[in-house]
Amino acid sequence: MHRARLSEAAHRAKFIRPVYPVYVPQTVPPAHHNWFYRHGVLPILALLRMGATPRSLAWSIAAGLLIGINPVVGSTTLLSLAVTFRFRLNVVATQIANHAMFPLELALIIPFIRLGSRVFHTAEMPLAPGMLLQEARSTPLMLTHNLWMWVWHAFVLWAVLAIVAAPLLAWALTVLLERVQARIRQHQYPIVTTRL
Repeated sequence: MHRARLSEAAHRAKFIRPVYPVYVPQTVPPAHHNWFYRHGVLPILALLRMGATPRSLAWSIAAGLLIGINPVVGSTTLLSLAVTFRFRLNVVATQIANHAMFPLELALIIPFIRLGSRVFHTAEMPLAPGMLLQEARSTPLMLTHNLWMWVWHAFVLWAVLAIVAAPLLAWALTVLLERVQARIRQHQYPIVTTRL
């Protein structure tokens, strides 16, 4: 019995600290996770290991990604919470995806507004700050009306895009997450590359 304990201790000495539920040999280089991996990928992996299904996670992430590019700034968190509770999605996955899209949301506001003007045949939004200030001084009510109209048209276009893209994105994410879950079950680490 004493000899068995010594051989087990010698066997464990060949390995370094445990990662997830298995030991990693010393030959594996230490992982250097970047910010996106630590705050985006690892929480999703944790949800998979805790029992979330790939399909429910895929729909949650797809909803968060698409709501995250909503052209109405400041509405994404409330809208994603409403969709999450209505369709019983995973709140954590939806919010992670939603907040990850903030830079892209800001970049897409003007393209959505311009496309909305073309689709609905309305006057284009002036992008020069001087013109906006001049309209705000001369006709503030008309400018407010136009701003609401431009944002509303952009929102309608975004909604159509989201309805069409959601099933496709959810399907692609389901396939990806099923592969990741299979690697988790087989203890194949690292599951995804650590240097993105």
